[in-house]
Amino acid sequence: MIEATAVTKSFGGLVAVNNVDVRVTEGQTKALIGPNGAGKSTLLNLLTGIMPVSEGEIRINGTSVAGRSCYEFSSLGLARTFQNVQLFESMTVLENVMVGCHNWTRQGMLSGALRWVGHLREERRILAEAMTQIEAVGLADEADSDAGSLPFGKQRMLEIARALAGRPRMLLLDEPASGLSTRETTQLAVLLRKIVSEGVTILLVDHDMQFVMEISDEIAVLDRGKKIAEGTPEEIQNDPKVIAAYLGAEAK
Repeated sequence: MIEATAVTKSFGGLVAVNNVDVRVTEGQTKALIGPNGAGKSTLLNLLTGIMPVSEGEIRINGTSVAGRSCYEFSSLGLARTFQNVQLFESMTVLENVMVGCHNWTRQGMLSGALRWVGHLREERRILAEAMTQIEAVGLADEADSDAGSLPFGKQRMLEIARALAGRPRMLLLDEPASGLSTRETTQLAVLLRKIVSEGVTILLVDHDMQFVMEISDEIAVLDRGKKIAEGTPEEIQNDPKVIAAYLGAEAK
């Protein structure tokens, strides 16, 4: 679904992502890992159009995304969450998730102002979709609560529900387990497996190695902007270059 070839991102003299190739195939859960400053979040931002690449090419479902604005990526079937939770805090949980439905709605301002039948019908579909996603992440009892009043773990789940409301084919998650308790991380793993079983491909960045190893089909490892390894969780756990990158030693 995503194919990045020789992707490089430079900020002046700093090369944050250096000649990286990454491929994500349909139906898999893939993880990007690496030490702090390895370039993981930068690469995720490149793959979702938040930043333009300095060099290289990114293709989504075979389509080059060169020159596209980040908001156009949703039409290609992508949705994402962020390392720092981005919610409309003064809006309710339900309203936040309803916003996520914009990608597939068709009615405009005129039909809304005049309350045409088509608009009312679509409004009911939006409400039903939002409630479905809220229930899926375990927030049904919080539907009428302000998003800003939720504890951090539930805010993480809300952001995932909002992303799923857009009916994406692929979900990109930036540190979804960050700040979660052990119980919440376990619940997140169960949720992500369910999402994949329903046909959504996942690419995630995270520092929780136990979580990553349990949830991933394939893992790519970055260090100082370069990809140093790629393979199954078992292969990555036993790769000397990966061990060296995390322990700060030279690989033998």
